[in-house]
Amino acid sequence: MAKHRGFTLIELMIVVAIIGILAALAIPKFATLIRKSNEGSTRGNLGTLRSAIGIYYGDMGGEYPDALAALTLNTKYLLRIPTARIPPFHADSNAAALGQTVTDVGGWLYGNVPTALGTYGHVFVNCSHTDTRETSWSEY
Repeated sequence: MAKHRGFTLIELMIVVAIIGILAALAIPKFATLIRKSNEGSTRGNLGTLRSAIGIYYGDMGGEYPDALAALTLNTKYLLRIPTARIPPFHADSNAAALGQTVTDVGGWLYGNVPTALGTYGHVFVNCSHTDTRETSWSEY
């Protein structure tokens, strides 16, 4: 009598159950990693914008740009305004609102009012939600 080699149905079901448990544990971790990578990208882009504004300020003899679009003229400071990635709260956007108050629409907020102390010449993330560390986006 020849012996048949292989796995029984019970063994295969146990393996499938173990893989299912591991997948159920891993998928939320991957979602968190994707959100953290978007947060890091936004923080890096915010640093890029702030550096470009600082260089512009130095080149123009102490004057801030009227709008962030001035940083892309002749591509001297930036090729384009970088994107703010704030999922799941807002869609990716490189729009730059002007003013002093966070309007929670995503993108960037640029303080272009010379009389506004603390915000003039500064750029912020235009979102009042919190990141994975429970820090408000607008506080970066």
